[in-house]
Amino acid sequence: MRIIFMGTPEFAAPAIDALIDAGHEIAAVFSQPDKPKGRGYSMTPPPVKVKALAHGIPVYQPKSMRDGEALKIFNEIKPDVGVVIAYGKILPQEILDAPEYGCINVHASLLPKYRGAAPIQWSVIDGESKTGVTTMQMDAGLDTGDMLLKSETEILPDETAGELHDRLSAMGAQLIVRTLDALAKGELKPEKQDDSRSCYAKMLTKELCAVDWNRSAREIHNQIRGLSPWPVATAVLEGKRLKLHRSEISPIQNPEGECGEVISLDPLTVKCGEGAVELLEIQAEGKKRMPSSEYLRGHRIEKGTVLQ
Repeated sequence: MRIIFMGTPEFAAPAIDALIDAGHEIAAVFSQPDKPKGRGYSMTPPPVKVKALAHGIPVYQPKSMRDGEALKIFNEIKPDVGVVIAYGKILPQEILDAPEYGCINVHASLLPKYRGAAPIQWSVIDGESKTGVTTMQMDAGLDTGDMLLKSETEILPDETAGELHDRLSAMGAQLIVRTLDALAKGELKPEKQDDSRSCYAKMLTKELCAVDWNRSAREIHNQIRGLSPWPVATAVLEGKRLKLHRSEISPIQNPEGECGEVISLDPLTVKCGEGAVELLEIQAEGKKRMPSSEYLRGHRIEKGTVLQ
């Protein structure tokens, strides 16, 4: 099929390789504009743009999809279908209708659950045991279009959102290929979403980072892994912020002490409102991320110290 691909972050990039390997033609790629990054604030292209240029595919980075320029490009290229993966822009109806078969989106959840901007992270934060990817026929709503195909996977007990992101990215790349193959054969059976079963995965903010040690060990563990690698859960140790990158639920049952208290140093273990968590990878202010055992070799923390 002749495709216009719309995507921006690393999550979307593997689908370009998968579609090309499957024999599809990506005639053009739309991606978000380059952004300043790093200490020098140098303009950095998004991963999808980098991937497209490596394949020699023309890339467009409009600030708006509503001024008629994008529609003009669509009408000139005449794609069979638009493929949209984490593009980051709301598409007007004229763009959704421009390809012969409309626009198909890959969404990183088992719709209708976790519509919205951060489905991977919220599925981990909420302690879900499974998730997946869904292809859907896009409409004017926010992730409300008819579902086409799904691929399901278990969320591992200690898996971070970053690790799950990479697995779902690869799954999404394969699912869009399967979806287009089924589309070409006329085998797709669109299924309407049950809005009563939906929930919204709001955008992540740094306000979500502070750990409340009065919560259960499982809730705190899910928060830590769900916010890794960004924006990262945090605690306060001796007046300074401590980033918490990786944890496990401690086998210690009914620990004594107050919530937030360090009850063991091997491994670094903190009492919670229910149970305790082992902090396996941490990062002090101005320092690099490191195993907590390495941090403790250079920084003295006493048992009984209380994290805020």
